Amino acid sequence: MALKATIYKAAINIADMDRNFFHDANLTLAQHPSETEQRMMLRLLAWIYHADERLTFTRGLSAEDEPEIWRKNDHNGIELWVELGLPDEKRLKKACNQSREVVLYAYGERAAKVWWSQIEGKVRGFNNLRIRYLEDELLTQLTAFGSRTMDLQATLQDGTIWLSDAQSNLEIHFSEWKEFAGNDGR
Repeated sequence: MALKATIYKAAINIADMDRNFFHDANLTLAQHPSETEQRMMLRLLAWIYHADERLTFTRGLSAEDEPEIWRKNDHNGIELWVELGLPDEKRLKKACNQSREVVLYAYGERAAKVWWSQIEGKVRGFNNLRIRYLEDELLTQLTAFGSRTMDLQATLQDGTIWLSDAQSNLEIHFSEWKEFAGNDGR
């Protein structure tokens, strides 16, 4: 018998001061049976960081040809490709060729640092690629916000996310491992 996805609901109030973007979203997240709660919460955080009316979750782990999150334009072209984890150079190159901007959220300290030392030189020329890393301690604290029904507030300013619910507050900073080249896009 196949395992089914676990469904999470998130009501999120977003105040992005850098973009002057204010949005209330009601999201449904399907946690794939092989996906950890940490990864799912990082996926939610990435969605919050890039929040937009056109931003959508894809089939994620169920589809090798799609990112975790994307934003498409009116002509079905990919404007933003959001990836999680530690993909190989081939996948990053494919993403960079298909999308105007690619943002990778890396996590898992031991594996991520080894991965970065091996791939850094290979992706240096991918001008539309940004790589952000979230430390294990922050990811653990983020995961504490996870519940089947979430009511979250997020304020974004100067690259920092302040996330809160009725019980907790968390200040989140990413380590920027690779910036966009010649572009200060989000």
